[in-house]
Formats: sequence, C-alpha cells, structure tokens
Amino acid sequence: MHLHTSLIKEEKVHIGNIPAILFRPKEDKEKFPTIIFYHGWSSYKEAQRIRGLILATVGFQVLIPDAIYHGERNPIDYWKNTYKFWEVVFNNIEESSLLIEALVSKYDADPDNISLIGHSMGGFTSAGIFTYNPKIKSVVILNGSFAWDYYNQHLIKELDIEITDKLHEIGEKAKKLDPSNKLEALVDRPILMLHGRSDSLVPVDNQRLFYQKIEPLYKDKEKIKLIEYPNLDHFVTTNMMEQSIIWFKKYGI
Repeated sequence: MHLHTSLIKEEKVHIGNIPAILFRPKEDKEKFPTIIFYHGWSSYKEAQRIRGLILATVGFQVLIPDAIYHGERNPIDYWKNTYKFWEVVFNNIEESSLLIEALVSKYDADPDNISLIGHSMGGFTSAGIFTYNPKIKSVVILNGSFAWDYYNQHLIKELDIEITDKLHEIGEKAKKLDPSNKLEALVDRPILMLHGRSDSLVPVDNQRLFYQKIEPLYKDKEKIKLIEYPNLDHFVTTNMMEQSIIWFKKYGI
C-alpha cells in the first residue's frame, strides 16, 4: 500500500492532560470526517501511528490518544497490573467527551461524522463509547468485545486472582455498563467486528455471543458484521485495516 504521507499533516497535541497524535489530510475542508483510534493494553499512541496514517490517507482526520498508565501517562508493569484493565477502559470512556469536544471546537471535526476504532482494550473502549454516545457514526472493533461481563469472568479465571472488594466493585461496574445488555442503544447503527479466530487473549466467542444477540434485531444486516480470520491470534493485519477503510468509507464519509 503506497501512502501519500506528504498529503498528511501530523502533529502531537495535548487535549487537557491527554497527549495524542493528530493526523489531518492537507485539504481545504471546513469540517473533517474524524476517527478516534484507541490503542490496546500495554500499547501507546506511537505504536499505532502507521494505522492512523493509513486512515488519514483515505480522507479522515485521525486522533490517537494515550490512555492512562500508557505512553506518556506513567506506564506501569502490565503483567503485574492486569487488574487495572477496566479502570483504563472506564477512564477512556470518561475522557472521550473531552476529546470529542476539542476535535469539534479546535480541530474542525464534523460533529455529525465522528467514528471510532480500537484494538483489544481499545476495542472494549470503542464499544463502550459507541454504546453510550448515540452521536458516534460508526465503530470498528479489532480483537475487542461488546460482551464485557462475559470477558471479565474469563479474565478472573485466566488470572486466577483473589477478588478483593475493589475488584468486585470494578467487576460489578463492567457488568452494569456491559454494552451487550444495551442492545436498544446499538441496533441499526454501523458495527464492524474483526477478530482472529485463534485469539488467545480475547477469545472470539466474546464477539460471537454479542453478534448472535444483536444481529437478528437489525433491519439492515449490512450494518452489523463479524468477520473472523482463521488461525489468527491477537494481531491486527493489513486485511483488517483494509476492511476498516471500506467500512468507514461506507458509513463514515
């Protein structure tokens, strides 16, 4: 894929105390269709730079923020602190309104044309923001999940951790906010889920479960897709990026 990077303006920005990378096509537009890209657990904004660039070359303004405990925001030992996963997801969701507000007021984002994409933890984040913000136009989830409570049970089992009061409280919050129980907020909105069938970190059955619940409720079945990639573990492939571009061009421009 040949990237016309000379046509893209790239800058590091701070929105409040959130460091981010902003990509913008060098076009004269009053308002830009805009995508927020959320990185995964133990990742950071620069690690997603090439993906942001790819989306910008097809006409989108793209913002990639650092989550708390990631990138420039006090990184931690991710293996010892996996229990902080949900804390980061919830914080991303809380901060999303600040990002969207700044994109619209300061960076010429079209308020009616903002979409989301996220990998892994960023996929959980994107699912949550999309569920609770009806103005978001479309979403692409890469190896993430809408089935939060189901995944949380898997996480507890995998980590074999003692459930403290704090962890119990976090688990209850994940259950309460679980997008797979808020189908009325999602039906007939454009949702694309791309997932490795051999994903060892976020098993694909999380998304299958959600898809089986919601797909029958859609009038237009083209707007809800789960695409599985055989033999693929917890990675983002070129094919996934291509499918994402097709989706965003269909529902985001």
